[in-house]
Amino acid sequence: MSTASLSKDFTKGNIPRQLFWLMLPFMATNALQVFYSIVDMIVVGHFVGTPGLSAVSQSSLILNFATMVCLGFSNAGQVLVAQALGGGKKDKINSIVGTLFTMILVMGAVFSLVALIFRSPILNLMNIPEESYAMATDYLVICGAGLIFTAGYNMVAAVLRGMGDSKRPFIFILIASVINIGLDLLFVGVFKMSVAGAAWATVIGQGVSFLFSIWYLYRHRAEFGFDFKPKSFIPDKKYVSMIVKLGTPMAIQSGCINLSMLFVNSLVNDISVVASATFGVGVKIDDIINKVSQGIQYAAMPIISQNVAAGENKRCKQTVVYAWIFAAVFTSVCMVIYLTVGKELFMLFSSDPAVHEMSGTFIRAIIWMFPAFILIRGTHSFIQGIGNAKLGMVLSLLDGVVLRIGLSWLFGIALKLGFYGFVLGYGLAPYGCAIPGLIYFLMGRWEKRQTLAEQM
Repeated sequence: MSTASLSKDFTKGNIPRQLFWLMLPFMATNALQVFYSIVDMIVVGHFVGTPGLSAVSQSSLILNFATMVCLGFSNAGQVLVAQALGGGKKDKINSIVGTLFTMILVMGAVFSLVALIFRSPILNLMNIPEESYAMATDYLVICGAGLIFTAGYNMVAAVLRGMGDSKRPFIFILIASVINIGLDLLFVGVFKMSVAGAAWATVIGQGVSFLFSIWYLYRHRAEFGFDFKPKSFIPDKKYVSMIVKLGTPMAIQSGCINLSMLFVNSLVNDISVVASATFGVGVKIDDIINKVSQGIQYAAMPIISQNVAAGENKRCKQTVVYAWIFAAVFTSVCMVIYLTVGKELFMLFSSDPAVHEMSGTFIRAIIWMFPAFILIRGTHSFIQGIGNAKLGMVLSLLDGVVLRIGLSWLFGIALKLGFYGFVLGYGLAPYGCAIPGLIYFLMGRWEKRQTLAEQM
């Protein structure tokens, strides 16, 4: 079975050119993925108001936790696919993909049930403002029921990323974005369905995108490398073990950061509904910059994975360096924009003058996070690309649990800096992941690790 049409060989050729042309569609894909979620907030902010904006932002944090856990296991599959290609074991891809498909779809279904059954206890833990509670429940229930579509899309996209295909994930997410925008305006603006309308728009967009991606890949199954035969969906014990071993630290890594966000958010929610809405909008703007620059990381990962499996360690190092260079350029531009027109960005989401006024405090505190983004794009792609998920988990626990929660409590409560302190602690935490990751890369001990391809 040939995978030549969808997979690319990164073990030779010009690295900066390969990385540049691979990262652009990934960055565009991530931008669209964030865009269709912020459309919910923009439309709700203008048609429903600040309580609705708070409801969407709070429920989105909960849903993102489930999504990121599934994404952790999807990324494990991505690394396995990329190392299989780099290690000359293309015949293993059918079993890897079939195992991953089943595992991720089951996880998505389980998270949907959890969101539906435990919605009230979860929202109570979040300290949702009273005026936003009912709308937050609507958004959590409707979007929670559609988590299987979100998990499924991310799984498909991860496999394609592992093959070095950045174009098709962009097409799939473009479909979701167009549908979501149209239905948002229709359901919320015209039919006055409030936050529930935004939730239905999101679920329908994601569902259509996922089903279309499955249909497309089935039509091109020979090039994709997965035959879609029922027996191929039966999990292979060997790859279940490898995905669990690699994916569990990645899932914990993704999940603990989101849990820390929920904790910090609950502290902010105790201040006021305006603080809640401001933090929600600020995190979403920050998420745009983070996710778009993450496209650089997504592009670097398959290049690193293939080369480490092929024993091309020099090319791995070069890929990390160029990832830092591209990330520095992008992040510097974003910092300038944020510092000059940051308040205007908040005004896109909310018409509340109180939110506009508090936005300046958020920006002054969060801007310290941006240099860490630059380092993380290279170190994260490297650590995940070589398959050292345990180190990634340790660094993320340091970032997400120890520092993000600890520093937010220190600055916000112990030092009594309030809203500014909570955001400052949240913004400084990523250095706990970026700096140790940099040290690990420079030490070079990773070059003696056994590759995943050797274990297949």
